[in-house]
Amino acid sequence: MSEEKHGCFGCGCAPITGGGVGIGAILAIVISWTTNHSVLWAAIHGLCGWFYVVYWLLTR
Repeated sequence: MSEEKHGCFGCGCAPITGGGVGIGAILAIVISWTTNHSVLWAAIHGLCGWFYVVYWLLTR
């Protein structure tokens, strides 16, 4: 059986998932789509994640 990793130093209060799309990537995609209306730029900014979100906040 596979052993599940847990956050908070192993106390089991917050399981750590192995993959998926993070909130930073989703937020970057939404901001990019709202600003540019381009799927290509939304995908590129989604890969940048939080870096693009912080850049967007600093340049507004």
